[in-house]
Amino acid sequence: MKKSLKIAVYSDDQSVRAAIITALGTRVAKDLPVHEIVEFATGPALRLYVDEKRQVDLFILDGEAVPEGGLGIARQLKDEVFNCPPVLAIVGRVQDNWLASWSKADEVVLHPIDPFTLAAKVADLLHTKNAVVA
Repeated sequence: MKKSLKIAVYSDDQSVRAAIITALGTRVAKDLPVHEIVEFATGPALRLYVDEKRQVDLFILDGEAVPEGGLGIARQLKDEVFNCPPVLAIVGRVQDNWLASWSKADEVVLHPIDPFTLAAKVADLLHTKNAVVA
């Protein structure tokens, strides 16, 4: 098992990033390693991190971020990153699920963030990713 997982969190809103970090704690499941969260407030900063081939095991992207929404970034990551890690998108309305599907997000949660739902979906995505890698 890896010594730690890396989760990239993108939102222009610091309170959204804080809610995600609080919801995830340091470990989302006892059978997963601890994780480190890397925060990004801008799309260019996230892309630079990815372009530098840094470790990312999961992306959590805020679809409501401005000026660049997380769903567009999700689509770009899925189209351009070889073996792209799972992407969880956070959207503002249930009606936005079609857009999350277009973005190729692996999972979707709604604003406001429910910590239990977020942690469960993150654990599922990390279990699936680790099962594929193992």
